[in-house]
Amino acid sequence: MNLHFTKMHGLGNDFVVINAIEQQITMSPEIARTLADRRFGIGCDQILIVGQSNRSEIDFSYRIFNADGSEVEQCGNGARCFALFVREQGLTDKDKIVVETASGIITLYIEEGDEVRVNMGPPHFEPASLPFLAPQQAASYQLVFEGEKIEIGAVSMGNPHMVHQVESVDKAPVAEWGPILERHPSFPERVNVGFMEILSRQQIRLRVFERGTGETLACGTGACAAVAVGISWGKLENRVEVLLPAGRLIIEWQQGDAPIWMTGPATTVFKGTIEI
Repeated sequence: MNLHFTKMHGLGNDFVVINAIEQQITMSPEIARTLADRRFGIGCDQILIVGQSNRSEIDFSYRIFNADGSEVEQCGNGARCFALFVREQGLTDKDKIVVETASGIITLYIEEGDEVRVNMGPPHFEPASLPFLAPQQAASYQLVFEGEKIEIGAVSMGNPHMVHQVESVDKAPVAEWGPILERHPSFPERVNVGFMEILSRQQIRLRVFERGTGETLACGTGACAAVAVGISWGKLENRVEVLLPAGRLIIEWQQGDAPIWMTGPATTVFKGTIEI
């Protein structure tokens, strides 16, 4: 089978995007791993599947597969690429696009210069929402692993995140701690691990070890999670610039049940066909 695809990235977090409306594909973990392989496939952090929704008020459905073949609920950078993709493919001419994901409904707004603003929904701090095995909800938790004890915040952005504040992301043990913390027994479905350096109340630096992928150049839901945790700790304002290894995102949250808004770029790299 010849599969048409588009390679895209959001701040270096790269995706293979597949139009499953105009071609048939049955995605499996094996196919996802093949597509994501950077030596024998196309190469990407995640695969995005664009589909139709069965609900009249929803424009599209959206599935996300990690490089290891696992399916996940949400991806912020992928959502921005999704919005640009459906416009470039002529699947819609709307500036406001409503999308159904495994974690719920998100709304995407295409702005000037291929910037995309995304309503990511409210953050959820209840441990069961991640899930996270904790006796009760708290602003921060002490996590023990490999003889270390660190303070973390835990939040769901439709997918599970833990956030750890560090003095410098350049010196943060992302490669060493990331694989261990991702599979910490307190997170039964694994977790995305964020290392946050606070520069000011309006600006942070962030590195993220993503569940099922490893460290990426940017993580949209990770940026949302870090800002939500920083605000809950009283250390950040309601609008924060997040500096990631490959660029910047603007994250806004008015707290409570208000949604988190994420604004950033999306880029198409190339289009191609691969035989599966």
